[in-house]
Amino acid sequence: QVQLVESGGGLVQAGDSLRLSCAASGRTSSRYAMGWFRQAPGKERELVATISWSGGTTYYTDSVKGRFTISRDNAKNTVYLQMNSLKPEDTAVYYCAADRKAYWSGYLEVWGQGTLVTVSS
Repeated sequence: QVQLVESGGGLVQAGDSLRLSCAASGRTSSRYAMGWFRQAPGKERELVATISWSGGTTYYTDSVKGRFTISRDNAKNTVYLQMNSLKPEDTAVYYCAADRKAYWSGYLEVWGQGTLVTVSS
């Protein structure tokens, strides 16, 4: 079983940047795609970005394209979400999740506990 721990959230102003990290521990020998989700107050959880095991395939939801970048360092068992030009509507709890496959399938193995990102206007 893999455990995930997110970090890097905080309070920033609109236009600022943040980098979220998601560190995996436990049974990290398996090859799995990773994703970042977010859930804003009163809204459903939405998929923000995904990355394949190799890092060669990525996906972004339209609202973050050109502003967010997902990456991974498999040697460190860590996935990152670089968030630039943050907007107040990016305010949410951000969660990372591990897929069961090397390419994103949506069948999730495990979730992290979340990290709060608050963007003030």
